[in-house]
Amino acid sequence: MPTPPSLRQSMEAHLASLGRIVDAADTIEHIAQAIQQALDSGKKVLTCGNGGSAAEALHLAEEMMGRFSRDRPPMAAVCLAADPAALTCIANDYGYEEVFARQVAGLGQTGDVLIAMSTSGKSPNILKALQKGRELGLTNIGFLGRPGSPAEGLCDLALTTQADHSAHIQELHLVVIHLLLEYLDERA
Repeated sequence: MPTPPSLRQSMEAHLASLGRIVDAADTIEHIAQAIQQALDSGKKVLTCGNGGSAAEALHLAEEMMGRFSRDRPPMAAVCLAADPAALTCIANDYGYEEVFARQVAGLGQTGDVLIAMSTSGKSPNILKALQKGRELGLTNIGFLGRPGSPAEGLCDLALTTQADHSAHIQELHLVVIHLLLEYLDERA
């Protein structure tokens, strides 16, 4: 059995993954501009994800509605993973694959932004949400893992990473969430 990495080696691996975020600067800028344009047009942001990505989707939406670093007007944002009654109702009646797509169908309007977070880019409920977003004319944004996932092909803008571990991917996503919130705060 191989020797597990030391804590220092793990830290270095995390920092190396985080250092690669600069390579995505143009994509992050385009994502920020798309969100800002939707908000300026009176549209809203819908977020979704599973597990840790659900927590990050919730974090983005709640900071937009509340505040990030300064007082400002609330920004229209809803996390589709935040309502356990809706999730369990939809999953029970239509299957777990529909938990986000059904909410996109009920809440989404042309010009809104859908931000789908998935480290694998393969989750059936994320794919169905992106498909529904595309049908309804939403701007689909993906916070994904490695390039080439099925979700990437359903996104208008996709942030992909070169990280191999879900934890590293989620850390990168969290950094981008904070960068986006900082960008939006400055323009509110």
